[in-house]
Amino acid sequence: MTVTSAPAGRRTATVLPLLAVLGLLAGSVAKAADESSLAWAADLGSYPASWVLAVAVIGRAAATPRAAAVRAAVFFAAMSVAYYAWAALVLGFGWNRLLGAWLLLSVTAVPAVGAAAQWATRRAGPLPGGLLAGAAGIVLAGGAVLPGPGAHPVQAVADVLVAAVVVVVLPRHGRTRLWALVCLAPATWLAGSGLDVLRAVLS
Repeated sequence: MTVTSAPAGRRTATVLPLLAVLGLLAGSVAKAADESSLAWAADLGSYPASWVLAVAVIGRAAATPRAAAVRAAVFFAAMSVAYYAWAALVLGFGWNRLLGAWLLLSVTAVPAVGAAAQWATRRAGPLPGGLLAGAAGIVLAGGAVLPGPGAHPVQAVADVLVAAVVVVVLPRHGRTRLWALVCLAPATWLAGSGLDVLRAVLS
């Protein structure tokens, strides 16, 4: 038992600190981009496509749903702290109460998305496809693509590309890709409703 678990323990000891560092870098870059005078850079820093892609990729790379959940939580929590710390300590905006809300998401919704991505990308059928469509729907419902891409064209293109990666590239089975594409439109509508609720809570 000890011999077989040791390599996994060493990988965890390496991966989690690495993901924490990457999360800190991602959060700092996202906030710097968010305050950029370049509209497209500000969009990339504030729209959900980047973190959805990061969590989905982290989930797919993990060996188990539990590992995916823990890794996604570590990355997202570090990213959230860095985002608001950059605003407070570098930009002088002060600490924002929304950090608590994002940390709450880091230990609830984000681990669930990571674990779902790990499970869904390895299986074939409608349920895995629907789960991946849900993740892609969050991206497409983020505001750049719907109701129209005219106001944020660069971000709209980025959102479409990220959604395509989630439903076409990450799944390992063709049936899952097909079901993800079939479920994409209703999943986007559901995700939009959920994001509206989240925005109302955070506002």
